[in-house]
Amino acid sequence: MFKPVNRYIQIIPIFQERDSDPGVVLLPDDYEPEKIRFHTAKVVDWADDVRFADILQTGSKIVLDASMIEEINVENKKISVILDNYVVGLLP
Repeated sequence: MFKPVNRYIQIIPIFQERDSDPGVVLLPDDYEPEKIRFHTAKVVDWADDVRFADILQTGSKIVLDASMIEEINVENKKISVILDNYVVGLLP
């Protein structure tokens, strides 16, 4: 069992994909599609010192800066966490 500490929130990311057109478009070799910066995630658990811990609930959804998600492997299991200051909002 994993328990986050030091203001970390354990999450399950919910990634949205951009609409893709099945048409063919030629692009330069160094082209990288624009990444969506903010995503939603489902809350699994959180550290006691998270600054808004009193309003978090297991299973609630949050909006976060996806580039700041940290993925760690613990006993061959991938766990996603984010620091509380990269959470930009809560969804009802």
